[in-house]
Amino acid sequence: MDNSLSIWFLEDDPSYKAYIDFQENFGSDEIFIAMLPVENAIGETEVETLKQLHKAVEGLTYVKTTFSLAKAKYPIYANDEISFDNLYNAKRSEKGLKSLFSKLPNITSQLVTKDYKHQFFYIQMQPTPTIEDKRQDIAVEIRSIIDKSYSNYFLTGPPVLNEAYSKGIYKESLIFGILTVLVITILLLFLLPSRRYLYIALLAVAIPVSLLFGLITSLGFALNMISMLIPTILMVYSVSDAVHIINIYHKEGVMNASISKVHLITIAIRRSLTPCFYTTLTTFVGYFALYISPLPAFKNMGVFTCIGLLLSFILVYIITIIGFSFMNLDFEKARPILKLKGISQTKFIEWLNSFTSNYKTSIITVFTLILVFGVFSIFQVDIDTNSRDLLAEGQAKDDLRAVEQELGGSNRLQLNIATSNGEAILNKEALKKIEVFHKKLEDNPLISSPVSVVTIQSFLKKRTPVLFQSNISEEKLQRTLAGVDAAENSFFKLFSDDLSTASFTLTLMEMRTSELEQVLNDIKIAFEDTFDTNHFNLEINGFAVVFAQLNNFILETQFKSFFAAFFVAFLCLWFFIKSLRTTILVLVPNVLPLAILAIFMSLFNIPLDVTTAMITPIMLGIAMDDTIHLVHKYRKSKRVQGTAEVRMDKAMLYTGSALLSTTIALVGGFLIIASSATPSVRDFGALCAVTVAIALITDIFYLPALLKKFDN
Repeated sequence: MDNSLSIWFLEDDPSYKAYIDFQENFGSDEIFIAMLPVENAIGETEVETLKQLHKAVEGLTYVKTTFSLAKAKYPIYANDEISFDNLYNAKRSEKGLKSLFSKLPNITSQLVTKDYKHQFFYIQMQPTPTIEDKRQDIAVEIRSIIDKSYSNYFLTGPPVLNEAYSKGIYKESLIFGILTVLVITILLLFLLPSRRYLYIALLAVAIPVSLLFGLITSLGFALNMISMLIPTILMVYSVSDAVHIINIYHKEGVMNASISKVHLITIAIRRSLTPCFYTTLTTFVGYFALYISPLPAFKNMGVFTCIGLLLSFILVYIITIIGFSFMNLDFEKARPILKLKGISQTKFIEWLNSFTSNYKTSIITVFTLILVFGVFSIFQVDIDTNSRDLLAEGQAKDDLRAVEQELGGSNRLQLNIATSNGEAILNKEALKKIEVFHKKLEDNPLISSPVSVVTIQSFLKKRTPVLFQSNISEEKLQRTLAGVDAAENSFFKLFSDDLSTASFTLTLMEMRTSELEQVLNDIKIAFEDTFDTNHFNLEINGFAVVFAQLNNFILETQFKSFFAAFFVAFLCLWFFIKSLRTTILVLVPNVLPLAILAIFMSLFNIPLDVTTAMITPIMLGIAMDDTIHLVHKYRKSKRVQGTAEVRMDKAMLYTGSALLSTTIALVGGFLIIASSATPSVRDFGALCAVTVAIALITDIFYLPALLKKFDN
């Protein structure tokens, strides 16, 4: 399992490079935040325990530094020099400590809770590239160390959430796999014409998935929250092809009782190969379109699913041919293992044929109006990823809520304001602007506890007002304030080494990408309103900046992958059908499910996020599968004299039961994904299930009506 940063951003991506440079120069924002329960946060025993925790954690190779009340220091100005003393001193009275804390609220609020019943302990990791291969073990080791001194503590931060994602994915991928096999087995008991076909269908599902994951493992790739969906999708796809082949084999066996088994297998292969090839091709195109995405997670998802589709296509035929060869069956007497009384697929299909013939104009009108409304709804769908929706309910999410309630956030953001000419920023004029800017950050409701030189300056003003009198020289002010950025407080970086850059450390909640974009925009506006942009530059650093770009990446993925899939699918259908007019008539019903998908997303406020971003190219490919099987038989019927209505009715009678069976299997598979405890994955599964069901409705109502009306 791997949900590290590298799977979401290309190594040569400028934003990713900037993020890594920031980590190396200003400190990683890969930070564990522990909220530790204590009797008295400023008690001597409790602080001594913190010191022991510092020693134990800082001995780990992947830890850069730690920070807590036990290490925090504050500046003292005396004899024209800045010196540092421990913020906590056991010799001070409790009243004296609280008085001192009140003068540094933005720092002390990140060290102890307001009721002094919890202490905060921070563990800052080395830069991201140096810890990527150790992510699986880091959180476990950190917990084991904290467990020795504390119980019932809260632990959060990006590394903890990453661990929770990985554990959740591992658990759900196993559950999804088991449930998919069970659901498929139960459905096949109803859908297959004989129990003997069950073994063939299950082998056609199991073998391609096993080979694919052997390949993924041997190449050293890991699952992530996107690729975890591959097993379920691939199993459902494999069983769909197997059902179509079995359906044709059985129907031909019923109609041609006298022919040999070899001849019967040959007919089944010949009549299923073309439509199954094209359904594989269109589904392949839908997934391969994800390779156009700028996100590596989507690229891997697309490539490995395509490999799985090819394996499935080849192996389904090999397995069914071998299975049919060993099977002796009385086609006339064969019956499904389970059957619902009173429900006849044949009667239902005959009713469909009658309905689409008698009301074709009304059907076309209603479905076309829905299509138009769906196209309008596309522009109403939000593009937004809620970071909390990527995490299932559990300890990690509970800890996150508890810490953020007390701390005001768990994400770190760093701002760097530098002079354009490289001169020192510690002059009186610049400091005034920095102070104004700092105040604007404090007033922003989405930002908590900004820390900068202003924090220390305000503290020194209260204790040593003489230092900031108007007659104090800039040289002395610069020399004095430069000294406050000491190694002892390296957790809060205040300046660059050459003093040309002033830094601000902000705390943010886990939030939506739209909210992050708003925060970043507010910061830029505040900077431009305060500073002369010709003389000062602003850099915003931290994972939040990279995460906020997900909206752009999702939008790019949506447009590029959809239009690529649509264009290639159009060419495939045109080549398959050999008629531009019929191709257009066939393509329209396959766009309708995506339009209705947009209606659902806009009505229920489901945004496009990191999981639902891949839904349209995938659904376009899958929606075409049933269409191709139906149109293939419809085209073959042209050799027989008859109107479009007669040919379509025959095609529906021949393939209708297989269409219903494969759709039920697909819906069942996606509903399993919809059972996910992760909200974002749950939305993906539910939307896919709805879209596949709608695709069947359009295939059995809208498509026949269009062809009967216009394909003369």
